[in-house]
Amino acid sequence: MLSVMLALGTVWANAKGIVPGYLRCEYKESPVTDVAHPRLSWELTATENNQVQTAYQILVASSPEKLTENGADLWNSGKTNGRGTAQVAYAGKPLASRTVCYWKVRSWDKNGIPGEWSKPSHWEMGLLDKSEWQGQWVGLDLDHLGKGKVYHLPPAPYLRKEVTIRNGVKKARLYVTALGLYEFSINGKKAGDAFLTPGWTDYDKRVYYQTYDVTADLKSGKNALASQLSYGWYAGYLGYSLLVQNPVVRAFYGKVPVLKAQLEVEYADGKKETFVTDQSWKASQGALLESDLLNGETYDARLEQKGWNLAGFDDAKWKNAEIFPDKADRKVQVYPGPPVRITQPLRVGTTQKRPDSTYIFDMGQNYAGIVRLHVKGRAGDTIRLRYGEKLYPDGRLMTENLRMARATDTYILKGDPAGETWEPKFTFHGFQYVEVKGLSNAPTKETLTGLVIGSDTPKTGSFETDNAMVNQLYSNIDWTQRANYVDIPTDCPQRDERIGWTGDAQVYVKSATFNRDVASFFTKWVVDLNDGQYENGAYPLYAPRPNLRKTDTFSPGWMEAGIICPYQIYRTYGDTRMIRDGWQDMVQFMNFLDTRSKGTYIFKENAFADIDPKGGFGDWLSFGKKTPPDMLASFYYAYCADLMAEMAAAIGNAKDEQRFVETGKKVREAIRGHYVDQGGRFKCDAQAYGNGAGYVDGSLGFTGHTQTAYANAIYMNIINPADRTKAGDYLTALLKENGDKLGTGFLGAKPLLPALSATGHSDLAYKLFLSKEFPSWGFEVENGSTTIWERWDSFTKEDGFKYNAAMNSFSHYAFGAVCEWMFGNAAGIVMTKPGFETFDIRPEIAPDGMGSDGINHLKASLRTINGTIVSEWSSASGKLTMKVKVPVNTLAHVYVPAGAEAKVLVNGKQLSSSEAVKTVGKEDSYVIVEAGSGDYEFAVSK
Repeated sequence: MLSVMLALGTVWANAKGIVPGYLRCEYKESPVTDVAHPRLSWELTATENNQVQTAYQILVASSPEKLTENGADLWNSGKTNGRGTAQVAYAGKPLASRTVCYWKVRSWDKNGIPGEWSKPSHWEMGLLDKSEWQGQWVGLDLDHLGKGKVYHLPPAPYLRKEVTIRNGVKKARLYVTALGLYEFSINGKKAGDAFLTPGWTDYDKRVYYQTYDVTADLKSGKNALASQLSYGWYAGYLGYSLLVQNPVVRAFYGKVPVLKAQLEVEYADGKKETFVTDQSWKASQGALLESDLLNGETYDARLEQKGWNLAGFDDAKWKNAEIFPDKADRKVQVYPGPPVRITQPLRVGTTQKRPDSTYIFDMGQNYAGIVRLHVKGRAGDTIRLRYGEKLYPDGRLMTENLRMARATDTYILKGDPAGETWEPKFTFHGFQYVEVKGLSNAPTKETLTGLVIGSDTPKTGSFETDNAMVNQLYSNIDWTQRANYVDIPTDCPQRDERIGWTGDAQVYVKSATFNRDVASFFTKWVVDLNDGQYENGAYPLYAPRPNLRKTDTFSPGWMEAGIICPYQIYRTYGDTRMIRDGWQDMVQFMNFLDTRSKGTYIFKENAFADIDPKGGFGDWLSFGKKTPPDMLASFYYAYCADLMAEMAAAIGNAKDEQRFVETGKKVREAIRGHYVDQGGRFKCDAQAYGNGAGYVDGSLGFTGHTQTAYANAIYMNIINPADRTKAGDYLTALLKENGDKLGTGFLGAKPLLPALSATGHSDLAYKLFLSKEFPSWGFEVENGSTTIWERWDSFTKEDGFKYNAAMNSFSHYAFGAVCEWMFGNAAGIVMTKPGFETFDIRPEIAPDGMGSDGINHLKASLRTINGTIVSEWSSASGKLTMKVKVPVNTLAHVYVPAGAEAKVLVNGKQLSSSEAVKTVGKEDSYVIVEAGSGDYEFAVSK
């Protein structure tokens, strides 16, 4: 009896090792949401290997005190069999607006033993019905005060209201949004820490709001509610509209920024009060004279109205706020994405004084954000800050690539002898260098501080090697992603563009998931994408979709983002709700392709000659003869059909699954019939394009026999499996003809290295990856880049900044899509079931003999929705060591590179006698090992 009790005690002790943590709701920790059945997720940790969850139990209660099995008044799931730890939808009592939901979870392990309860977490319901908004849209029309021949930049409106709060505040929530941008304060304290709120949407269809817990910010008696507004995406300048002389260059949605807010206060005695924006609010202007996302801010500190955001301020000279009408069908919803925040401060690297008495500050890193200025001087002294990504060889700031974006901030001092500190509130820039003019004293290390701004997507990936160039490249990729994931996935953060180009987004989305948790980021942007869909079913060139140029419609290779981005979020996070919510939109797009092909299931030459540019953007910024855009459109047609079939299966839609399986087959047959010759070589009717007029780089001519064609065909499984080897040979031959250099553009660079690896040419993939010659990723690093360039030749020693006036961004993530190969091939982390429930570790070891230019050690980690995966390898003196981490509740197939004569140890023991893992087969030069959760070290020697 005693031995049984001791054994049971051991089992129960082990059971405590399977513990849930990192509790999230709708991908966020302790969020506010308006999703009726929010999805919950957690990670598991365990003290023993090969652990899985066999069941879970979730408790949800309206207070922490009720969070017990007998007291949970909102939901007790009971013991629920299954391994799911993510996308678990709340299934309790209907949730009312404002409900705070406290929850915890526990899991049963592989032995059927329940583990400890997690620490409690919570989420809060927002305002679930638009009718609950009592506040009105208020603002002040200052548009007539905009001045200047080039830019019309009116001053920013200031709004305030004093309210009386009784004693005994129990709970207070501030709900606030704007058409434009807002910053809200209570008694002088900013609500929250987010920037650029409430974000960019199609404001005619929806606007998002933020919720703040301001319980601690209120005091009994008089309280000041105050807000500054700016024009932002709603009423400011957008994109290149000014550059291309579009009929509309600003105020695409409206010309006056307006605010809607309500403060709800609950007292200890149970009484409630609500304070809302209405005509009793006062409005004026102040020190913020100009404010624009692209053009920057002008702030005259002499015009500050001291105490305007505090109680007791005399606002007798202020006007009553103006009331603006609402759109009845405009939705007001909780902001679903990660907030845009200051994510990191940066210290100045070096400072150089110029002959014209300006100073150039080098921040040491190209980034998106602002700077904090700290200066002393006389009242009226003017400090001008201009931003740029690069310097000319003589030290001047290079700004030509900014085009019509003024990207300048101006601060006029009030003359405070203690010094003055200022930072912009409603703009951001893409830059590494700041030119400062007007300093009356030599700068100190305190004069400027960089403030990195971006959507606060949690870091999930790491990639480090013993190769300095590769490490810098990975840093460049991540910094470029951070600089361009600012509420939406922009193309660039510096020039007059900064829009959500769909082509860039779709080629990079998988890479993005290796670096950061982008689930809620794309939850937000995919809605923008669907809102921008054309009536004919085509997805737009960019989303949100203001008409920046009348010819901006759609393009093959771009519009497919409407399928590819939801698919990738589904695969990475197991998210089927995004599929369900957007299914009709995605089907409408596939209908558009069917209609466009006129029942032939192919797009022949000139099929998209009616759009501008003809054929769309194609393989943007490639070298040499162009890959026919219609061929690429056909490839994407088949590829999207495959993704649709898989997504249909995921949501149990058998009818549509069959439809898209058949579509994929028919498109492939049509491609092989039209674009492939008898030798399996891609071809096209080049004569059909004439002299190429109207096509991007059409004067270079067209051919189907390109790196981009074969790379995409292999990546998208366009060709018959039997012909993959031949396609890989054609691809390698083209590369060798080009001196072992790539010639791909936006649509060809991503699949290039994966296609080489997939056809047995991993050595050539590594050669391209590690190259430092132009054009290559390493070339950018060798030339001092800290981010990814838009063009392979954005800068060359021979030609300098050749494309300044046209288009030249030094922070453009599209070519950073090589990150997909870095994690998926070099590190070998390959998902085999959505959410990495199962995955392979199949690293491609870098070739020997490259010395310091090669890679002998690589370590990559990825925090998936199921936990952190690690793949690490070291190769030296004929020995290979692999270290692998497998999260709890997942299963990995580890492909250990080992020849027939190799000796393999796992955790110091012979693989053949190991009880920790199971050998399940051999493939090529790999031994395949099945491993459950835990940490493993494999040693391979001859």
